[in-house]
Amino acid sequence: MKKKIVIIIPTYKEEENIFQLIRKIDKLKFKKDVIIVDDSPKILENLKNSKRKNFTYLYRGKKLGRGSAVIYGLKYAFKKNYNLFIEMDADFSHNPNELMSKIKFFNKNSIDLLVASRYKKNSIIKNWPLQRTILSRMSNFLARSLLGVPVTDYTNGFRFYSKRSVKIIITKCGKIGDGFIILSEILLRIFQMKYKIMETNTIFVDRKRGESSVSLSLIFNSLLGLFKLYINKNQFKKL
Repeated sequence: MKKKIVIIIPTYKEEENIFQLIRKIDKLKFKKDVIIVDDSPKILENLKNSKRKNFTYLYRGKKLGRGSAVIYGLKYAFKKNYNLFIEMDADFSHNPNELMSKIKFFNKNSIDLLVASRYKKNSIIKNWPLQRTILSRMSNFLARSLLGVPVTDYTNGFRFYSKRSVKIIITKCGKIGDGFIILSEILLRIFQMKYKIMETNTIFVDRKRGESSVSLSLIFNSLLGLFKLYINKNQFKKL
């Protein structure tokens, strides 16, 4: 039996990218539904009024954070009959043309959480400023040292989840903080459940259009959340 697939895309001021991305996904030759969770200050009317089949637009009205947007989308999707849940960014840093090969890899290996890692041997990062590269590598090194989940990339939001993983995420995650820390929290929770986690290579391209949502306050809050995760990680096992 073929798995029912849903792709969840959080957006914030991604008018320059989101319509192109949806068109690219539409052209891919496999059945899938798409859920957009939008935190932009004004409604993307073309999406809101879209008559596309297999498409859902969820508008939250204000910036509540990428991490909570994904959990919001997963909660909505979990009520449907999906077996494979995908999250990806709206800015084309995650190439939709990689979806089919990663879905096949996910299914073949019966994975619960598949991370498209920027730091696998055959992965490539394109056009990232030096400071972002240094910050990402340092934050991943720190997360690996504190949390001990055996993956190379804690902070890339190009991920594939089984249904049982999503059940853990929507019931147990999102209590430490928002932003990229939720990505690390999800990894820790799934790892502690002894579910199967794997990584695959990817080509990560820095955005060409629109503004990055990464800010100093987001970085600070993510670091604070990481230390909260470290302090509480043993308690998580009991919950």
